[in-house]
Amino acid sequence: MNPIISAAELADELAGARPPVLLDVRWQLGGPPGRPAYEAGHIPGAVYVDLDTELAGPPGRGGRHPLPDVAEFGAVMRRAGVRADWPVVVHDGGQGWAAARAWWLLRWAGHPDVRVLDGGLAAWRGELTTDTPTPVPGDFTPEPGALPLLDADGAAALARGGLLLDARAGERYRGEVEPIDPVGGHIPGAASAPTTENVDENGRFLPAEALAARFKALGAADASEVGVYCGSGVSGAHEVLALEIVGIRAALYAGSWSEWSSDPSRPVATGAARG
Repeated sequence: MNPIISAAELADELAGARPPVLLDVRWQLGGPPGRPAYEAGHIPGAVYVDLDTELAGPPGRGGRHPLPDVAEFGAVMRRAGVRADWPVVVHDGGQGWAAARAWWLLRWAGHPDVRVLDGGLAAWRGELTTDTPTPVPGDFTPEPGALPLLDADGAAALARGGLLLDARAGERYRGEVEPIDPVGGHIPGAASAPTTENVDENGRFLPAEALAARFKALGAADASEVGVYCGSGVSGAHEVLALEIVGIRAALYAGSWSEWSSDPSRPVATGAARG
């Protein structure tokens, strides 16, 4: 199944006999909360889900956006109307990072039918509403493990024996700047693969052929295993989604650099070389 859906396809499905559950997860790193924007106008029927408090646990040694408690995540999804046997579409404002995080969590937790609106709300051409829906409670119960997950030791091992992609901006990978986390640089052995290079100027994914060529050049097509990390497990989920589009299953290091760099015993590489 294609993990992304166009705005035109979504409009058709919402008008059809099996309209997907629609989750609005607008969020920006360091930006204003997404709920006010949702309340000012959203796709009819969309339910707002907050990334910081509902798609992540409290920040700490596990990173800035550690995985949420599984039971609490399940309760959030059921309140939003998510059912085990019904399709789900997630979207954000257009960057795609938050939507990919919701996609990854639901797929990892065992939901079989989740897609991301390509281009997010910015691509939507239909009406918006300020009416807040009251969804019928769903029945989705998470069963984690459907997508591969890495911890810090697993990420270190994969960087040595497979291919570990760093989805952050190149200057953060090289250690030239680090605006958020304790130290700059990258996990030794990881390859720089900024998430921003997976999309066009409108935030929509590049054609599958272009994505396949990009990941082939990075070595993903021939690697025994592929993993991804970023700053806190959000933009990395977007890269996992891009890899999924071209048929490459990749593991996510959810703690990512925010967890790795908080432990002074973990080695840090700098510069353009993988280290």
